[in-house]
Amino acid sequence: MKFSSRSRSLGKNLEDLAVSSAEDLFPDERESTLFKTIGWISAGLGAVALGLFVGRELRLRYKFNHRTPYDFYAHAGDEEGVDFGIGI
Repeated sequence: MKFSSRSRSLGKNLEDLAVSSAEDLFPDERESTLFKTIGWISAGLGAVALGLFVGRELRLRYKFNHRTPYDFYAHAGDEEGVDFGIGI
């Protein structure tokens, strides 16, 4: 019986040692997790911003390449300050 009681007490001491040594080895584990989370969020936002920019450019190019004849002459009769000076 002494052997089993020793192993129980030894196991408790080993667990205490394992927990305390892990805390000593990784005291800033929360900070590391925080920085990883912030890094992933910023990478995601960067990917979204890049996707929006590329999508907008592709849409504008598509619209430009698919113009109709009406689009070419849409402002043919407009007189927006061509013959008149600004402020007159």
